Amino acid sequence: MIRDSYIKTVIEPFKIKTVEPIKFTNEEDRKHILSEAGYNTFLIDAENVLIDLLTDSGTSAMSSKQWAGLLDGDESYAGSRSFFRMEAMVRKITGLTHIIPTHQGRAAEKILFSIIGGEGKVVPNNTHFDTTRANVEFSGALAVDCLNEDGKHPEVIADFKGNMDIAKLEATIQKYGADNIPAVLITVTNNSGGGQPVSMENIRQTRAVCDKYGLKLIMDSCRFAENAYFIKLREPGYADKTPLEIAQEMFSYADGSTMSAKKDGLVNIGGWLALNDDDLAVLCRNLLIVTEGFPTYGGLAGRDLEAIAQGLEEILDEDYLHYRIKSTEYLGRKLNEQGVPILMPPGGHAIYLDARRFLPEIPQEQFPAQSITCALYLDGGIRAVEIGSVMFGRKENGVFIAPDLELVRLAIPRRVYTQSHIDYVIEVVKHVHDRRNELKGLRLTYEAPMLRHFTARFEYL
Repeated sequence: MIRDSYIKTVIEPFKIKTVEPIKFTNEEDRKHILSEAGYNTFLIDAENVLIDLLTDSGTSAMSSKQWAGLLDGDESYAGSRSFFRMEAMVRKITGLTHIIPTHQGRAAEKILFSIIGGEGKVVPNNTHFDTTRANVEFSGALAVDCLNEDGKHPEVIADFKGNMDIAKLEATIQKYGADNIPAVLITVTNNSGGGQPVSMENIRQTRAVCDKYGLKLIMDSCRFAENAYFIKLREPGYADKTPLEIAQEMFSYADGSTMSAKKDGLVNIGGWLALNDDDLAVLCRNLLIVTEGFPTYGGLAGRDLEAIAQGLEEILDEDYLHYRIKSTEYLGRKLNEQGVPILMPPGGHAIYLDARRFLPEIPQEQFPAQSITCALYLDGGIRAVEIGSVMFGRKENGVFIAPDLELVRLAIPRRVYTQSHIDYVIEVVKHVHDRRNELKGLRLTYEAPMLRHFTARFEYL
């Protein structure tokens, strides 16, 4: 990585070869669209979205080499050479023995927890994301978050706010019993915790606790490359290591990995479940055949496997990671300078608006983060996603239990938007913040029994 010291501007480390038009709407259009969608941005047709920051999952722009790989993909039902290329890349990065392709990360979770989960089981994690928690709980197991204290306070500045609370992890194991804990998970970067990184030292400490109690450590590794780059930037002893070397050390402490390649695989579909346990891998492959497909395609076309293999080569490029982290930081810094309350410091894949400070007058049971999400679409056609009381709030004995964090995530697709798009986002967020006293709370008019945020409908109070 070579840069002239006098150059301050961070440029995209790629050229644009293909463009896709986006549709402009006016405020009156958006009022009607939002109402028809039940004030849930998931239910808005994508063609009516100007800047789509709903998720960074599967929304990346693929490279010319990835597109070429689509043509070169081997579509053989069994033993596809595209699988073996993908397997070799995953094994090079993770060092794990059994590489089981799946159509996306939640499929890997579903297979894993269908086997190791169940009634009476408990799965600790630094923070479970929505599909992870859903798959743990769908099996009958209990999902327990063990986020460190700094990570619960959006205004606190700390290098590794995604870290596992080691004391809470050990207390959880002692409370429920090691025999009832089939695995400990650690999510890198910590998505529900604001896209915050996990330090290598914390991964080592988590591994040590697992060794003490004879437990498996599974890494939810959707954004492993971004986490590796944060370690390079922030953790002593890693400045001279490559992102690949750092990633390899991260995975060396894990017994397995679930992965949505739709994030740090730079593809639109795909993932894997990787394991070292021979017997568990046999059980998982058997379930894969029933639910996903033959073990060398796992619900994917050969061209998808080829694109993943190429994406894994590109994601660890240091120039790309420098651009990725700096461009996200730019959005966070500009919002922070204008007084917009965000989770600090900026994460890797997204900026998170802190809805409790943004709308302090609206209680969490009236979904303030959802109100902000609606306002962003209404004012500027920006689609974001609520990560707060809609996604993680619950009622126990009729009493509302709020999550620790009430956030709006602005997830930035990889290699899709330019700085002018991001400057537009800054203007719209600032405008919504300026008129925050006009925003109202919402109530649910429909909710599904699980993962309600995907299909819920609301009305304003």
